[in-house]
Amino acid sequence: MSEPDAAPAGSQPAPSNLVLRVLAALVLAPLAVALAYAGGWLWALLVTLVSIGLFAEWLTVVGASSVALTGAGTIVIATMGFCVTFGALKTAIITGCIGGAIVMLIARGKFVWAATGFAYASAALLASILVRKDLVNGFSALMFVLLVVWATDIGGYFAGRSIGGPKLWPRVSPKKTWAGALGGFAASLVVAAGFAACGIGKAVPLLLVSAVLSVVSQLGDLFESAVKRRFGVKDSSHLIPGHGGLLDRLDGFVAAILAAWIIGFVRHGVHSAGSGLMVW
Repeated sequence: MSEPDAAPAGSQPAPSNLVLRVLAALVLAPLAVALAYAGGWLWALLVTLVSIGLFAEWLTVVGASSVALTGAGTIVIATMGFCVTFGALKTAIITGCIGGAIVMLIARGKFVWAATGFAYASAALLASILVRKDLVNGFSALMFVLLVVWATDIGGYFAGRSIGGPKLWPRVSPKKTWAGALGGFAASLVVAAGFAACGIGKAVPLLLVSAVLSVVSQLGDLFESAVKRRFGVKDSSHLIPGHGGLLDRLDGFVAAILAAWIIGFVRHGVHSAGSGLMVW
């Protein structure tokens, strides 16, 4: 989520964009939580559709969109989603490698950007499904990541809007401020403290993990902003009112869920990544 531009002196910022953001969040957040709780093929279906959308938007942003390229990527990502959902992770990875090569061949002159977008969407797909597939702590781990990202976004939005101050990285994202970054970081720690208070994990490890995920989430946001600035694009699409496209809304989550899966995988292996993230 981007921080808003400062309003001119003596004027009041228009509330319409904030209202649209809130209304969209009130619809989409409960849906995401409900499907995350359901898990299984329902969560995997949502993640697969979103990953296809991420790839399609990426191609549009980098100027590589075509029926052949989007179609090939859609088929490969859908196949990967089906395979990993029903326990064929190795098949999913092999499919992704072959599919990535096909995407590069079709993209030709834009093969580097197309391959990067395919890897981005595929990583989001696999990490989001694999974290949730942990039968013991999958849901709590997924909710932890979601809430840390949402808290980082919301804290950053309001801290940046109310405090303002020096810009974080004006060449890449002129709206973001250091105050917003620190506000989002602080808000993420509140999430960790809340989980620990509820007996879901230990306080110190969760605070450290939330700190890492918050920073990674903000870096993911900056990465997407850098890509859009490179190609002179403001929003990846207008799919979500007040938020832009899927890339605009999920840039932080993609980075955070991938980092979360890596932490969980290193500690407890492929099939217990949720426990590896939450149990210390």
